Amino acid sequence: MKLSFAPRQPIYIIAEIGGNFTTFEEAKALVDAAASCGVDAVKLQTYRAETVSSKSAIFDMENTGIASQFELFQKYEIDEELHRQVFDYIRAKGLDWFSTPSHEADVDLLDRLGVSAYKIGSDDAVNIPFLRYVAAKGKPVLLATGMCTMQEVRESVDVILGAGNLELILLHAVTSYPTHPEHVNLLAMQALAREFNLPVGYSDHTIGTVACLGAAALGAAVLEKHFTTDKNAEGPDHILSADPAEMRTIVEQVRTLEAMMGSGVKMPAASEKTTRINNRKSIVAARALPAGHRLTAEDIAVKRPGFGIPPRFREELPGSVLNEPVEQDEVIPWSKLR
Repeated sequence: MKLSFAPRQPIYIIAEIGGNFTTFEEAKALVDAAASCGVDAVKLQTYRAETVSSKSAIFDMENTGIASQFELFQKYEIDEELHRQVFDYIRAKGLDWFSTPSHEADVDLLDRLGVSAYKIGSDDAVNIPFLRYVAAKGKPVLLATGMCTMQEVRESVDVILGAGNLELILLHAVTSYPTHPEHVNLLAMQALAREFNLPVGYSDHTIGTVACLGAAALGAAVLEKHFTTDKNAEGPDHILSADPAEMRTIVEQVRTLEAMMGSGVKMPAASEKTTRINNRKSIVAARALPAGHRLTAEDIAVKRPGFGIPPRFREELPGSVLNEPVEQDEVIPWSKLR
């Protein structure tokens, strides 16, 4: 399986379940639910507490309160065998699968398991040696850019592309859990697209579905959303995760939006073929007029339907002579004038 994240339709929708399970049965339920929602991929998080966090690091966010990072990571880390089981199950459901590594050892683990892409979390967006290591694997890279300045993104992009890995997509993200509407800044995604001429996407940490739909409308090639079957379950990410009803809404609305986006060429829609005739206006007789009558401005009105002389010729018609009589409100064609 070889993933490609070039801009395309349909938008690639990822259900992120990492951190929302610790057993295969929990993961299986999440994968089943995600598959029923119509997502394209299920993604995990690959880390070990010993390599991702010191024992002094703390979380101080709305979803965690003040808590030990090491203890939380230790609680939700999963071993290689569970990775294998979950990946096998995702693949059996017909979905793509990959993960976010946090250390070179995690990258190697995922490489052994045959992942087709790597997501780089915002915490490692400026971890230059790590980016170089991941890029050297030669697989597509999704780089989350939460907490980054544009210059920092530029440096990281240069490292990944400089390693010869040209399959890079930039994900706008805000590393606040949850992210409140006034901090989402979706237009930054378009700024990334302009700056780097690379495909872009959005990794969502808001509560609800609006941000994903907005990102889709603004050109996201990829959407990532945390996913749970129970928003009230124990764990820091459940509160900001989409439940099955929300994820289904995201998928359905994004697919509808894609259909609405069209070609971008301004032209009549196929459905307007009849209404162009019925709902536009043309020149009609303001009153009944005999053959041989020389038209005056008062003889002319502009009304529906639109299969006669277009209104733009209204000022040119006075002085024309009728070849045939016309009734009041009758559309006047060119063939009846001389």
